Parts: sequence; C-alpha cells; structure tokens
Amino acid sequence: MRGWWREISGLVLPAACEGCGRPRTVLCPACGAALLGADAGTAGGTGAVAAAGPRRVRPSPEPPGLPKVHAAAPYAGPVRALLLAHKERGALGLAAPLGAALAAAVEAAAGPVEGVRPAPLLLVPVPSSRRSVRARGHDPTLRIARAAAARLRCTGRPARVVPVLRQRRRVADQAGLGARGRRANLSGALEVVPGGGRLLGGGRTVLVDDLMTTGASLAEAARALGEIHSPFIPSSPEGLPAVSGQGGIEQRVGAVIASSPASFEINRNSVGTRIVAGGEW
Repeated sequence: MRGWWREISGLVLPAACEGCGRPRTVLCPACGAALLGADAGTAGGTGAVAAAGPRRVRPSPEPPGLPKVHAAAPYAGPVRALLLAHKERGALGLAAPLGAALAAAVEAAAGPVEGVRPAPLLLVPVPSSRRSVRARGHDPTLRIARAAAARLRCTGRPARVVPVLRQRRRVADQAGLGARGRRANLSGALEVVPGGGRLLGGGRTVLVDDLMTTGASLAEAARALGEIHSPFIPSSPEGLPAVSGQGGIEQRVGAVIASSPASFEINRNSVGTRIVAGGEW
C-alpha cells in the first residue's frame, strides 16, 4: 500500500531527487552518475578514490564461501540515500535506475559474452523475509533484480530472474550485528525451493542483492545453492555450485548495487592492494 501511495502522489506533488533533494526530479543527473559509480568519493577516509564503474569488492574479514562479488558503487552519500528510499520509503520509481546499476555489476561479475548464442544469465536474488516484505509493502531486491534482467535483455544479453531461494527459519534483525554475529544469525537460514535445481540448468548463475556489508547473506546464499544435488548443477572442486564453461568449471559469482567504500579493491600500485573496512566490523 505504501508503495502505491508513493507512485500516485508522485503524479500530483512536486518531486525531489531521492538522492540529494534537488527539486522537480526523482533522480538528478549527478545522483544517477553516482549510482553507476561515476562519483565514487573517498574510501574509508583514506583519501583513495575508487575507479568508476563496477569493481570487485571484498569485505574484511571475508566470510567463508563468499563468491566473487562485484558492486556498481560505494554505499555512501546519494547511493545510500537512493537505496534506502527504494527499500524503506517505497520509492518504486527508482527500481529502473537501481536495476541498471545492478545490471552493470552483473555483467562485470559474469564476464564477457562467449559464443554467438551465449547462455542466459540467471539472476538469483537473496530472499527477503516475509515479515520485511509485509512491512515494506514490496520485495525491493526482487523488484530490482527484475529491472536488471530487463535491462540486460534490452542490451542483447539473455537474462532472467530465478527466485529459487527462501528462508527456512526466522532470523534476527541484522542491524547492529558485526561480521561474526551476522554469520551466526544467517548460518543455515536459506534453502532452495523444491525443484529449484532444474530452474538453474543451462545458464550462468549470478547471486544478486542490493547491498553487501559483511558478505554474510551472499555467503549463506552460495552455501544453500551448494546443497543442490542435480545433474544440471555441477560442483566445483571446493564443493561450491558451479557451471561448465568453455574454460572448464566456473565458480558462482555475485553482484550488488553497493558495498562499503572500503571494500572496493584498489589496483593502483599492485594487483593485491585493497583497502579494508574500518569501524564497520
């Protein structure tokens, strides 16, 4: 209900940018650019600036089983405001630009297209709890994932959303929990719906979420997919689910719109250089 009211009121009331408050626009050009990583800002107060566009992100400490994750932009400033507006305040009109940002991260995570008829990208969203969906009036991650898949198809890359994960037990509110607490809270919390393994055959699976903080949610999602025992889903040597490609076995990957600014890898001086999150942990 809240989301419908926001959409209706936007037709009759003056709009303001959800990122910065600029009048007469739901998303101004500057905030739209930030969402696509064009205005990354500083990382963790160190003065280092992340490069524009989707980049590999790695939290520290990195939870076991976390897939290789790419993010479109740092979770700060207008990007943070836009995600919160869509998720918590029902600004549903932001789904398309947020989906475009996620689509860019998905492409970076999945890698270049191979062959004249590439396998479709299978976007598997990290599920929201039924309780939070009822409270918000919508499922923000699923909505953004669908917008991202539509954007990918418009650019000529086959993609579809495959929501095969669900919560099998209730979890506590993640707010205020550190990395260890989040891992314990989510351990064993997700499962694949019956028959979900068949839906993941014949494509490149990409786990998607709107935000990565400690990486616990994506690691748990990868673990749940790893429980699938299906002829359609081969496993990697590490026991994680994988898909076969021309180069052999490919581990699953993840994509998010935003992550902590300090989790973006900085390849300025050496390949291994990266900035580590500070007080977040």
